[in-house]
This record gives sequence, structure tokens and C-alpha cells, in this order.
Amino acid sequence: MTQRPPLPPFTEASAAEKVQAAEDGWNSRDPARVALAYTPDSQWRNRDRFLQGRSAIEAFLADKWNREQEYRLIKELWAHSGNRIAVRFAYEWHDENGQWYRSYGNENWEFDADGLMARRIASINDLPIDPDQRLFHWPLGKRPADHPGLTELDL
Repeated sequence: MTQRPPLPPFTEASAAEKVQAAEDGWNSRDPARVALAYTPDSQWRNRDRFLQGRSAIEAFLADKWNREQEYRLIKELWAHSGNRIAVRFAYEWHDENGQWYRSYGNENWEFDADGLMARRIASINDLPIDPDQRLFHWPLGKRPADHPGLTELDL
């Protein structure tokens, strides 16, 4: 089996590294790449959807990023213990009609010994915003290192 460092048990630094890797992966909007961070039988709750397995995750993400256009995400470590990490996040996107949203949420993650996520529980709320309310203006892809995080943006 392939390991995905950093491995549990997490320290503050390794948990923050894991969160940054997840943010970078999701900002790639590459469903196949992102799905590799999860165990083959990973269990998800995303809003009101319940998924199991990489193929379901990959299909879900492909559909998500087809609907949520110009997706840009910021994640921040909230807490960690042993093989678990809690994060808060916000992302901005627009729908096919050009309506912008900022989606806020929290995730609870549980990892196996190889550093793959075995469980992801996500609660998310969407707030319609006007284009001039957007805060995430980097080019699509990885958030630049000098771009403010959630705390700095007061989100």
C-alpha cells in the first residue's frame, strides 16, 4: 500500500502540512488526483450525500467541479488528535448563471496508518455573494503563499 505522508499521529506541524496538502489538491480540481488521498473504501458525508469508495468520490468531485465553476478554496487547521484532524474552510465559486457563492464549512477527518483519509464528514453552507464581495482572486490552481488565509481575511 502507498503511504501518504505526513502520517498519524499528527503534531501541530504535520496536521497543518496535511491540511495544506488537501487544500492544494482540491484547488487542482483534478478528481482522480484528489481521490488518491482517500482509502479505497473511504466513507464520506458531504452535506446530505453519503459516499463510499474512491470511484464514488472521484465521480462526486467531477460533478462538483463541473457545477462549481472557478472554484478557489482555503482550508485552515482547527484541531488535531492522534489520527484525526478538524478543519474549517471557505471557498468561492459561481454557478452556470454567473451567481457567485462563498461556501463555509467544517470537516472532520480520520486517517489510516498510511496517511490516507478513511473518513470525511463535511458540513457546508452556501452564501450568495455579489462579484465585488469576492475575496479569493488568485489564478485558478494552488493558492499563492502570500495570499491571506481565513484568519487574516476574518472569515
